[in-house]
Amino acid sequence: MKIGEKIRRLRVQNSLTQEELADRCELTKGFISQVERDLTSPSIATLVDILEGLGTNLRDFFSEIEDEKIVFSKEDAFVTENEDYKYTLKWIVPNAQKNVMEPILLELEPEGRTKEDSPHEGEEFGYVIKGSVILHLGSEKHKVRKGESFYFKANSNHYLQNPGKTKAVILWVSSPPSF
Repeated sequence: MKIGEKIRRLRVQNSLTQEELADRCELTKGFISQVERDLTSPSIATLVDILEGLGTNLRDFFSEIEDEKIVFSKEDAFVTENEDYKYTLKWIVPNAQKNVMEPILLELEPEGRTKEDSPHEGEEFGYVIKGSVILHLGSEKHKVRKGESFYFKANSNHYLQNPGKTKAVILWVSSPPSF
């Protein structure tokens, strides 16, 4: 953890200069500058003094949750292709495997299919944006067209197939993450 950035941010939020913070903590402005640039690390006792000067404490300083990213762009996506099965997977939310849900954008070429997924805990949701697909769910088959969605508990083998002559695009969400 880079504590210097966090100390600087708190100092600025409190409308303090480095010199004012240094005076409150009986430290030098140069030392505060070095701490903020992570060029030196304060002792625990000195860190406690700095944090008191900023109106906080060790517990709150280290337990503060960083802002999580909410909006993702095309550049954030991670893409993988499988030429044998004729599909492209786009993880549209980076590191979603740490979340409860994992959304992907699946592009299935004509005659393409996904790999068969074994039963697992959780649920699957999909929305067909373009084309149509066959959802294979155990021994059942379900045709899902553009503008339609599917939702199932993942307690049997399952995969998608594109028997059509045009590319199919599906927004697929798995919970918990399994892609």
